Amino acid sequence: MTIRTRIAPSPTGDPHVGTAYIALFNLCFARSQGGKFILRIEDTDQQRSTEHSEKAILQALSWLGLQWDEGPDVGGPFAPYRQSERKAVYQEHVQTLIEKGHAFHCFCSQERLDQLRKQQMENKEKPGYDGHCLNLSKQEVESKLANNESHVVRMKVPSEGVCEFDDMLRGTISIEWSQVDMQVLMKADGMPTYHLANVVDDHLMQITHVIRGEEWISSAPKHQLLYQYFGWQMPVLCHMPLLRNPDKSKLSKRKNPTGINYYRRAGYLPEALTNYLGRMGWSMPDESEKFSLQSMIDNFDIKRVTLGGPTFDLEKLSWLNGTWIREELNDEEFLNRYTSWLRDSVDFLKLSPLVKERADIFGDIAELGAYFIKDRLTLRQQDFEANKLSIEDQMKVLQFVLWRVEEIQSWTRGEIEKQVFDLSEKLEIKIRDFVAPIFVALSGKTSAISVIDSMEVLGLDMTRIRLRDAIDAMGGVSKKSAKKLEKEYAAIPRLS
Repeated sequence: MTIRTRIAPSPTGDPHVGTAYIALFNLCFARSQGGKFILRIEDTDQQRSTEHSEKAILQALSWLGLQWDEGPDVGGPFAPYRQSERKAVYQEHVQTLIEKGHAFHCFCSQERLDQLRKQQMENKEKPGYDGHCLNLSKQEVESKLANNESHVVRMKVPSEGVCEFDDMLRGTISIEWSQVDMQVLMKADGMPTYHLANVVDDHLMQITHVIRGEEWISSAPKHQLLYQYFGWQMPVLCHMPLLRNPDKSKLSKRKNPTGINYYRRAGYLPEALTNYLGRMGWSMPDESEKFSLQSMIDNFDIKRVTLGGPTFDLEKLSWLNGTWIREELNDEEFLNRYTSWLRDSVDFLKLSPLVKERADIFGDIAELGAYFIKDRLTLRQQDFEANKLSIEDQMKVLQFVLWRVEEIQSWTRGEIEKQVFDLSEKLEIKIRDFVAPIFVALSGKTSAISVIDSMEVLGLDMTRIRLRDAIDAMGGVSKKSAKKLEKEYAAIPRLS
C-alpha cells in the first residue's frame, strides 16, 4: 500500500503558519514512508474563497519548501483538486445517502434555527438540530422539493451510545453520540460542507492517513459515520497538538503574527521557519534544534510527536533564524539572500514614485523609506501624545482600522482608502485627526508618505502587526474595553 497524505487549505484568507505546520508533518510522514503528499483546495465556501488567497497559499507553501506531488497546479490521477470543480461528485454521493436512509432533506428556515438555538442556550442545553424535518413523509418532502423550497441535506446521527475511533497519537478516543449534531452535508446552494467533501475526496483520492489539528477530534465521529454509511474504510487518524502563544492560548493573529507572508516579509529564512515548525511538538533523535527539511524526513517518526501544546515563540524563532544565517550562509550567499529578500519583500515599483516626490538626493531615500524595510518598530506612548485625539480615542481608531483592514479581501489602494475614509466618517472624526495615529503606527513618525500608500506598500500582514504593536505601546486594550469596542464596532454599518 502506498502511503498518501494530504493538506486541504481553504482559500479564505492569508496563508497561515498553522497550515504550514500541518502540511509539514503530512509531507514528512508520507516521504519518510516512500509515499505521496497531496494538496487539495477546499473552496466550498464560495462567498469567502478567492483566487488570490489560493495563489498566496500555494506560493507560501512552496517558499517553505513544502512541495506536493499532486494538486491543482501540478495535476495528478485524481484531478480536479479543487472542491468547487467536484460539485457533481458530491451531489451524486449525497443522493446515495438519502436513498439509503442515512441522510434527509431539512427545510427549516434560518429564523427557526436561530430561535431553536436561543431556546437551547436559555435552557442550558447543548445547541444542535432537533430533528424537526427528520420524520417528514415522502410525500411532504417531494411536495416541498417540487415547490423549490430552500433546503439543506443533513446526516442522521445516533442519539444513544458511544462512538469510538483510534488515533495514532492518542489511542482510542470515545465520544458520546448525544454530543454529535445532525451535520449539514449539502448546503442550500448545492455545495457540500467540509464534512461531506472531506470524506468523499479522501476516499476517492485514496488518502491513507489523515494528519490534522486536534480541533477536528470532535468531528471524527461524523466522518467515521459517513465512512460506515458509504461502506468505505476510514483512513488512519492522527490529531496533532495545536500551536500555542507563549501564554498557552491558541495561536491567533490577535496575539502573534500568524501569516506566513509576514515572516517572509520580515526577513526570516524559509529553512529556519520550516525548521522551527518541525520542532513544534517533535524532536530529532539526537535532540538537535537545527535541522534541514530533508534531515527531518530522513529521521521522521510520528510517534515522537508530544501532545503538550507547542509554544510558538518569536524570540526562539529569531534565534534559530540567526543561527541559520551565521552557520549556513557564507558572505556571498548572505549578500545574495539579502538582496533577494529586499527585492521580494518591498514593492519598489509602488514605492519609487512615493519616495521620488520627496527626495532631493539619493541619500534621502534611506530616511524616507526605511520603515518599509524594517520588521517591527519601537514605539512609545509619547510618540502619540502630540496628536489631537486622546490616547484612548487613538487606540480606538487603531483597533477599528485593524478590524476593518482584516475584512478587506482585495488589498488595493482604492479599497484601503474607501474603508479608512468610511470609518473616519462613521466615527465622525476629521480625516486628518483620524489618520494621525495611523501615521505613527506605520512609520514611527508624525508625518510620512501617505497612510493609504504606506498601507498598500506594507501589505496586510505588516500593517496588521504595526497597528497592534502601536495599540500595545499605548497601554493596550483591556478585556473589558475590548468587549465594549467590539460591540461598538459591530454596530457600525459596513459599505455595501
